[in-house]
Amino acid sequence: MKKQILTLFALIAINLIYAQGLTKDERKSAIKYLKWSSKEMNKSLKGLSAAQLNFHENGDRWSIQDCLYHIAFSEGALRGTLDGAMSAPANPSAKAELKANDDQIKSMITSRENRVKTFTPFEPLNTGFKSYDEAINAFKTKRNALMDLLKTTNVDMRNHIVELPFAKMDAYQFVLFISGHTNRHTQQMEEVKMASNYLKM
Repeated sequence: MKKQILTLFALIAINLIYAQGLTKDERKSAIKYLKWSSKEMNKSLKGLSAAQLNFHENGDRWSIQDCLYHIAFSEGALRGTLDGAMSAPANPSAKAELKANDDQIKSMITSRENRVKTFTPFEPLNTGFKSYDEAINAFKTKRNALMDLLKTTNVDMRNHIVELPFAKMDAYQFVLFISGHTNRHTQQMEEVKMASNYLKM
């Protein structure tokens, strides 16, 4: 009986260790990063005409509005992945197997050196958005909800793991990934503006 009681206390102690939640600095850092990528996107979109938003350098390149549709859809779809990971049991042993730190996650997703083709549901024409306003409002709603999650959650996101086809990361890092993804395609918007035949103001 004594052994069983000691085992029970040990399990409780372990659970308390892994239920501490995020630190104040982690919350602050992630929210700051989310706000930054939102601000950069809005700055890239500011003042553009409908013609500029829908300009295609060529047939297979996305327009600026296409990029927005992809960003807005991804914000919701990736949040679903995050929620799934956070509702699953904590897995601290898997945390030890992760290879990338927070800065490496940011660098990986924001880098435009490696171009990849997105999954079919994430293609702009498949996102379901019909207008710029619809997409930007959907993005704002989802982004605000994500920041609210960071401010209030008691889940230890460091011990909940997100498994993507190309990488594993903890749930906190996945929030950084979502924000970095926004910036990745904001950079793409800026690349559209660099085309020699882009419609100038």
